[in-house]
Amino acid sequence: MTGAPAIRSIVAADPEALALSAADWLAAAAAAKQDVFAVSLAGGRTPRRLYELLASAPYAEGFPWWRTHWFFGDERFVAPDDELSNFRMVREALFSRAPVPAGNIHAVPTQGLTPEAAARAYEEELKSFYGADRFDPARPLFDACLLGLGPDGHTASLFPGSAALEEREHWVAAVVGSKPEVRITLTRPALESTSGLAFLVEGREKRAILGRLLEGDPALPAAHLRPTGATLLFADAAAAGAPGGSG
Repeated sequence: MTGAPAIRSIVAADPEALALSAADWLAAAAAAKQDVFAVSLAGGRTPRRLYELLASAPYAEGFPWWRTHWFFGDERFVAPDDELSNFRMVREALFSRAPVPAGNIHAVPTQGLTPEAAARAYEEELKSFYGADRFDPARPLFDACLLGLGPDGHTASLFPGSAALEEREHWVAAVVGSKPEVRITLTRPALESTSGLAFLVEGREKRAILGRLLEGDPALPAAHLRPTGATLLFADAAAAGAPGGSG
């Protein structure tokens, strides 16, 4: 795949302003949807502040918790209370602090089964929620999909050269060998089935890789995503190489 993806960039002055901008966007998208609102969450350090903001005033009071369902774009194959667990991070930052119904939290299963079985189980959960085995472009799986950008251009757990990056049939895949710990990741078909895909990128160390993403470098897994809806970038000035503002 060649050519730069169409990305609308929102450049914030610093990480706090980035999190506020992303929280504004997600809250507005949730308010605009009249029925079930589905979110695919990103792990890692960058989105944590966004989750903390959602669980705090003024966002928490107006957010439609009862009709919002939370999924995970990827997960490390560790126990839910492990320090590496994305679920643990989101639970600490958001789920434990906001009135999120337990039935609306869709964690990746990571105990009592193999990584491959975990991927199949999560895929079945997604299909059950979606109500079909095939995606309809007119009816995206997610209303919002949050993603990070790794130093090698990976996003979710789609790494350069991994088989999961080329998977087009399954919605979820086990990723073995790319990192020390096994990962479970949504594949491109699932990540792309969204009304809005948002990359969250901060820090000067991400400036070079972000520039390559915006140029559409085909060597980067993140550059391969072509969602049903819009693609946004929330970046701080350090990552974007800009003094701040919106573009």
